[in-house]
Amino acid sequence: MIYQYDGSYEGFLCCVYESYINKEFPIAFCGDEECFSLYPVRCVITISDHARRVQRGLEKMSIPGAQILRRVFLTCMEDKEQRMYAFARKLFSQGGTFLKNQSDEVYHPLAAAIRHMNGEVEKLKGFVRFSDYGGVLGAEIEPKNRVLPLLRGYFCNRCANEAFFIYDRTHRDLLLYANGRSRIMRVDQLQLDLPGEEEVHYRELWKRFYETIAIKERLNPRCQDIRMPKRYRGTMTEFLPTDHERHRNAIPPAAGAAFPGSAAPGGIPAPAKPR
Repeated sequence: MIYQYDGSYEGFLCCVYESYINKEFPIAFCGDEECFSLYPVRCVITISDHARRVQRGLEKMSIPGAQILRRVFLTCMEDKEQRMYAFARKLFSQGGTFLKNQSDEVYHPLAAAIRHMNGEVEKLKGFVRFSDYGGVLGAEIEPKNRVLPLLRGYFCNRCANEAFFIYDRTHRDLLLYANGRSRIMRVDQLQLDLPGEEEVHYRELWKRFYETIAIKERLNPRCQDIRMPKRYRGTMTEFLPTDHERHRNAIPPAAGAAFPGSAAPGGIPAPAKPR
């Protein structure tokens, strides 16, 4: 039997409920998309009362175990639902005693997935780069895990007096915050406007600061790749190309002409640089 649910954590808890009620052991789970299989498919409807009943049962057996299960749901672990279902069954049958042994065959994959997600969360706390969009701060990230619920408290406390959003390109989730209230919602697509004149100027200042504090004699690309993996750099301002379109629109380009530098003294053009 294959269980098809809506892809939410409450929906997964309802799958656990249905398996115990029907005395079935699903071999696979699929989200809200169409499910094609030679095995019979049971469509599980998300019912809040059933989800709360399973959640109370998990917490009764082990509160840390219930917290682990909820946290694992945010990870990008392969065959996530099957491993979570095996973990829930063992939790109901044995309680939380096996959680003391992280080498347990059921618990170990979940613990490894949580460690991977925690590492990604800590990196993104320092790698998120905000830009100004008409008085609202905005940032984009490309994480492997669903980290927005874990980043929510950190950035809402850190930017409590601002209005901002963080868009997760990978999972198409959007974190919104304004006036002390926050919300995570699903969006099909988010197209941001091109940066304005002032925003481009600040981006250039940040890039100049980033390049100025670097000590050329101590450059260590291997160490930089470890501390700042390349997969995060696609949304980091210091690694993005500088936008010179505003200069092209303002001044007709001539052969060999240089674009004016934003901070050039006396309006003296800076040397030409390739994009």
